[in-house]
Amino acid sequence: MNKSTLLLIETSTESCSVAVARGEEVLFQKFTSIPKQHAAHLAPFIVEVLKTTGLSIDDCDAIAVSEGPGSYTGLRVGVSTAKGLCFGAGKPLIAVGTLQILAMQGKGKADTIVSMIDAGRMEVYSALFDKNATQTSDTEATILDENSFADILSTGKVLFIGNGVDKFKAIINHPNAMFESCTPQAAGMVIPALHSMKQKEFKDVAYFEPFYLKEFVAGISKKSLL
Repeated sequence: MNKSTLLLIETSTESCSVAVARGEEVLFQKFTSIPKQHAAHLAPFIVEVLKTTGLSIDDCDAIAVSEGPGSYTGLRVGVSTAKGLCFGAGKPLIAVGTLQILAMQGKGKADTIVSMIDAGRMEVYSALFDKNATQTSDTEATILDENSFADILSTGKVLFIGNGVDKFKAIINHPNAMFESCTPQAAGMVIPALHSMKQKEFKDVAYFEPFYLKEFVAGISKKSLL
């Protein structure tokens, strides 16, 4: 059995969470859903989870981080922090897809799982998974309407999970649709991260970048530039 000790970092949405796991057991997790506070909370969370578990970075076999898609700023904070820890401590870097994390949180609850991350307006980043949280489709940016996912809804129960489900729930009414509004959490990274650890599927610490799916577009300030 893989008893690797992992530090897990999740910052892809408005939430921020850090956990330490030994094998499949999550020893401790720290979580907050206060938006736009990733930079303020992440480092103290890491210190707290390590102190609570009596561990140090040196005791960790690898550091895992959510790679996206999701919030541009949140992903940058999480990935840059994870890379800095890996570089300083000489630890390997593992990346886990955000939609995979959500699917793990919904594992076994329906034959089909659709992970959804809010991408603004009526758009979501989404992917399909089977009941075992194995991905069965490409990750896509999807504009939701009343006909979205009609084909899979006709085949049986479907769990829509993530912070993008509320706006979909408001526009469809289907007996096979189940909804779980939540954000990805570090604890949901354990199984995929352990798999990567076993297979030695590590990222290049120097060159790894988050998976944004779409390019970041900066907003235009309403204040006068003059």
